[in-house]
Amino acid sequence: MIEEGDEMLKTKRQQAIVALCELHGVVTVKFIQEQLNVSDMTIRRDLDELASQNLLIRVHGGAKSLNFENEKPTELSHGEKKQLHSREKEFIAKKAAEAIHENDTVFLGPGTTIELMTKYLPKKKLRIITNSLPVFNLLTTNDHYDLYLIGGAYRKITGAFVGSIANETIQKLSIQKAFVGVNGIMEEFVSTFSIEEGKFQQLVLDKAQQKFLVADAYKFNQSDFYNFYNLNEIDALYTDDTISEVVKNHYEQYTNIIH
Repeated sequence: MIEEGDEMLKTKRQQAIVALCELHGVVTVKFIQEQLNVSDMTIRRDLDELASQNLLIRVHGGAKSLNFENEKPTELSHGEKKQLHSREKEFIAKKAAEAIHENDTVFLGPGTTIELMTKYLPKKKLRIITNSLPVFNLLTTNDHYDLYLIGGAYRKITGAFVGSIANETIQKLSIQKAFVGVNGIMEEFVSTFSIEEGKFQQLVLDKAQQKFLVADAYKFNQSDFYNFYNLNEIDALYTDDTISEVVKNHYEQYTNIIH
């Protein structure tokens, strides 16, 4: 028999689970367990019950909010992404650029945060490789840099070159430091919308001696269509100063979080 006090605790716990779902869109059992300090068995029972009440949607290893699919864009255009979280992206760009030093061979991937990094690169001799036309165009006026634009099939929506030509080319190059943007970070997996872009980014990171990701705090506990890399293999992830201590501490089990 369930006592009234126990029932009240259960109600508050389940309300907290629904709130976490609404806040993050998708949550894992492990993440909920860390927030509420209860057993995974209890959380799984709660998730099943909440799903039966149509308060959330049960997925493998966790749950997602009822509005999650409706809130997810198909894929934002380059111009649309520029309008999102501009202050946070500027913060990340400046911090990440500090890791680049004279004579480095660096890969800079596509994405509006990495485009902002070009403003903060040292005005010293660098070898820069990119498959992003916007990044390339931002760097052409600087005589300090040896620039290499990787060609291939052009994705106008992101300004990136991808496909077999790009994949074959990048595998022939040596990279000291790679900086790659992501659309989502869910536990140890990082994801993007396009399979072709994700495959290319995977090859880049595999080739790089030092692997870095850039992502604003809104990307944590979110996932996109294609998982292309594992956080455990990343040297550091640069994010902004709005990340909560709870989220930061959780993801530091996988990689170094710099903000």
